[in-house]
Amino acid sequence: MVKELAKELRSRFSEMGAEVPLKEIESKLDTLINQYKVPEEEAKRTVFNQYTRDLKLQRPQTGSDSATVKIKDIIKDGMWVSLKAKVVQLWENDNKSISQIGLLGDDTGTIKFVSFTKSDLPMLEEDKSYIFKNLVTDSWQGRFSVKLNKTSSVVPTEDVEVADNDTTFTGAIVDIQDGSGLIKRCPECNRTLVKGACVDHGKQEGEYDLRVKAILDNGHIAQEIIMNQEITYKMTDIDVKTAKKMAMDAVDPGVVFDEIKRIMLGKYYTVKGPVLGSRNLIVKEMSPAKRDIDVDSIVKKVEAI
Repeated sequence: MVKELAKELRSRFSEMGAEVPLKEIESKLDTLINQYKVPEEEAKRTVFNQYTRDLKLQRPQTGSDSATVKIKDIIKDGMWVSLKAKVVQLWENDNKSISQIGLLGDDTGTIKFVSFTKSDLPMLEEDKSYIFKNLVTDSWQGRFSVKLNKTSSVVPTEDVEVADNDTTFTGAIVDIQDGSGLIKRCPECNRTLVKGACVDHGKQEGEYDLRVKAILDNGHIAQEIIMNQEITYKMTDIDVKTAKKMAMDAVDPGVVFDEIKRIMLGKYYTVKGPVLGSRNLIVKEMSPAKRDIDVDSIVKKVEAI
């Protein structure tokens, strides 16, 4: 598989006017996929972006000819697209390099968007509809997003109907997963840093953020959920400032994870939000719930942790 991916990338580089040694590409892919266990598509995208940046290559497609598509038609990264969509939700953001982050929606679904400060675009308003020209698609662990860049344009338009694809789920939290608590994000792309490094941009100082990745179980179905810092604060009374102080006082960021686990594990909640990538429910609304589900089954799962 590594050799096939390498041949595909070499062909793309050739179309862009650069001849990159096949073995060199294979070596980079092999390191990412087999040593660091990066998913194949993500590894391919990372190597492509690295060479494109380092060799200053011109991508074969430009934003000027981006086609207008529906959100459901976004099925791969690296696409230049235009959308007619509504701003469904704006998320809290402490990253200075990011102007806004949230969800866009149309009659086929919703998708995460990121607008970078250096793009100097107008501020979007929640529940307002726009025509977005020249966006770049991206993906991470099977979840697609769009990025607004310097070539993008945003024009207000009439109201866009958004498909009600939100899922409502009630259950008990049976696990708080690794990657929860106080984290740092790459100032360039907003990805979570791993050991102080971004998969695309290398070592970074990073910007602090707060999130919870958990499993909600109703006794029959287990649903993975992701809570942003706003929802996390609502449910735990812990914000980024508080989390940073906790970590500094204990000289251990893990105390934030432990405290969130203490507060939430075994508690019952109702959540609502879109399910992205057929796996993770991105929480838009969350509230405590009554115990009207299969309690015995859930208790056994919690006790087993």
